[in-house]
Amino acid sequence: MTTPLLSVKNLRVSFMTDKTHSVEAVKGISFDIPRNATVALVGESGSGKSVSSLAVMGLLSADSALVDPTSSIEFEGRNLLALSIAERRNLCGKEISMIFQEPMTSLNPVFTVGFQIAEVLKLHMNMDSQQARARTLALLEEVGIPSPGTKIDDYPNQLSGGQQQRVMIAMAIACEPKLLIADEPTTALDVTIQKQIIDLIDALRKKRQMSVLFITHDLALVGEIADSVIVMRNGEVREMGEIHQIFEAPKDPYTKALLRCRPSLDSRPMRLPVIADYLEGDGEPAGLTEQRSRGLTGSEDIVLDVRNLGKSFYTREGFFGRKEFKAVSDVSFKLARGKTLGVVGESGSGKTTVGLTLMRLHQATSGQALFDGKDILAMSNKEFMAYKRRIQIIFQNPYASLNPRFTVGQILLEPMQIHAIGRDDKERTAMAYALLKKVGLPEAAFHRYPHEFSGGQRQRIAIARCLTLKPEVLVCDESVSALDVSVQAQVLNLLQDLQEEFNMSYIFISHDLAVVKYIADQVMVMNQGRVVELANSDELYRNPQHAYTKTLLSAIPKGLTH
Repeated sequence: MTTPLLSVKNLRVSFMTDKTHSVEAVKGISFDIPRNATVALVGESGSGKSVSSLAVMGLLSADSALVDPTSSIEFEGRNLLALSIAERRNLCGKEISMIFQEPMTSLNPVFTVGFQIAEVLKLHMNMDSQQARARTLALLEEVGIPSPGTKIDDYPNQLSGGQQQRVMIAMAIACEPKLLIADEPTTALDVTIQKQIIDLIDALRKKRQMSVLFITHDLALVGEIADSVIVMRNGEVREMGEIHQIFEAPKDPYTKALLRCRPSLDSRPMRLPVIADYLEGDGEPAGLTEQRSRGLTGSEDIVLDVRNLGKSFYTREGFFGRKEFKAVSDVSFKLARGKTLGVVGESGSGKTTVGLTLMRLHQATSGQALFDGKDILAMSNKEFMAYKRRIQIIFQNPYASLNPRFTVGQILLEPMQIHAIGRDDKERTAMAYALLKKVGLPEAAFHRYPHEFSGGQRQRIAIARCLTLKPEVLVCDESVSALDVSVQAQVLNLLQDLQEEFNMSYIFISHDLAVVKYIADQVMVMNQGRVVELANSDELYRNPQHAYTKTLLSAIPKGLTH
């Protein structure tokens, strides 16, 4: 039997909450990573998967993290936990390397990307500046950076998200490591860029004969890259096995739930299953066989008619000149009452700009937006005030869109006070409690602050804040993209329930095409600020007309592909 490259045995990691109390984040897990193989570590936020990888890299804070002395992390027969700091640093920079989740916070903004890659080569490979630059150019070319001779002297902010992630990969493979740890390397990327990164990591693994520990919360993604899977929950391993066994015959209810929670391209059940359905129920939950009908007939009442919408941004050029960038050009669509329009496209396609311009958070350069026949873009601020109640937005990041100094109660009461909803604060408070219940939060949440909630719970608070005004149109800007698949399922179910109850119309902006197919009646595809295709959801996915739409659909993770 071949000795594994990495062997983790009885890993226990605790964090001190104060001087006398601690919480155990990883509870005695054990797993092996074979040579020249890809192992996926899967689980929701808080499952302990990233903590486990940081323990392998020796990046846990010595002040707050406690690794149990009986734990063992063996790399090629050497216990990493027994090495000195200098030995660990040399090993983990050279033979074990890591790609972090967020490249913008991992790359130093004040140094060029070439300098940052060369620094690794100088430190671990003893190269001089000339050798390091030549090797950096070769690495940038290997990971698919266009025009590496120019990009080598660019700063991180001058690169796109996908290019930044490629720079991180170049840095990670610079010293030809034997083990590459990829911690959620595609979470914030468009579906096409995500596929490129997955294919790149897989190609590099085969070319360099290295092993990969791929950490993610998306099992569909795992099926495209991994040889075996480890499923974690609450700091424990719930199931592990070969990729085919996990996908075709999962044994643990939690694994089954992770596989079923994500919307499928093949079906649209009335509601998506959630984790609790599998952990608390017996067998497959009810309601998965009845399908939800989506689409437009053409006879629907139109609540919002957008005509030739345009938005340009300007930058100064020289002393007196200015340069125009057309973010949105000639966008037209009609939003039916009680229906959902999905807006898809890569980053920079203009989809978020459309949403923000309709909300008048950007000033339109051209076009009209007729809300019940009246152009909301041409109104004065005073005239538009009455329409703010009728059109609301849920922003992408619930961590940034909720005031950290306000309690949840204050967050919910403020819009009602501004728009004089309710006779007094007593009545408004009662309405706020009712809204919390509607979005699945306890009354006790009213007195707590946003930082005390998870990402999914914060997004529910953001939805409740929008509902205080009982809007007719809700713009959902990537509102489920950062959530675990199970929490995403809960929010999508909630949005569908609210739409049925209040007959609301949604503009659902997303780069996740599986989610859009599930929730949208009609889909608008945008590329470089223009609409390239607009059709009913089922028709567009079944028979895409535009080449760009076909490219987007071909990049959707399909699950098991090998």
